[in-house]
Amino acid sequence: MPLFALANTGIVLSGSWADSLLTSNSLGILVGLVLGKPLGIVLCTFVAVKLRVSQLPSEVGWKHIIGAGFLGGIGFTMSIFITLLAFGDPDVIQSSKISILLSSLVAGVTGFLILQRPASSTV
Repeated sequence: MPLFALANTGIVLSGSWADSLLTSNSLGILVGLVLGKPLGIVLCTFVAVKLRVSQLPSEVGWKHIIGAGFLGGIGFTMSIFITLLAFGDPDVIQSSKISILLSSLVAGVTGFLILQRPASSTV
């Protein structure tokens, strides 16, 4: 499914595509996917554990939750779908798609690197 969505995004890179990444819309997407999703996942998990609604399995540490939180930022399929429904301006749609893919890449690589660190350097 993700490969299908990626192949059908229809992104056209014009000469000023990098400038569009500094708009408030693009920055909001970046912050939401790279910081917001991981923060929400980690905080909700933390609250659930502290309230004893749930508990972490013995093999899972907070490093794993943080890494999984960042992996949660890889949400480009639904994000692109919502972008197509939410915006009518083709330029905003293009810049949003680019921001979504870039943010998903950053979040995915960050999560991967966190989970690849040796267990002795847990958070």
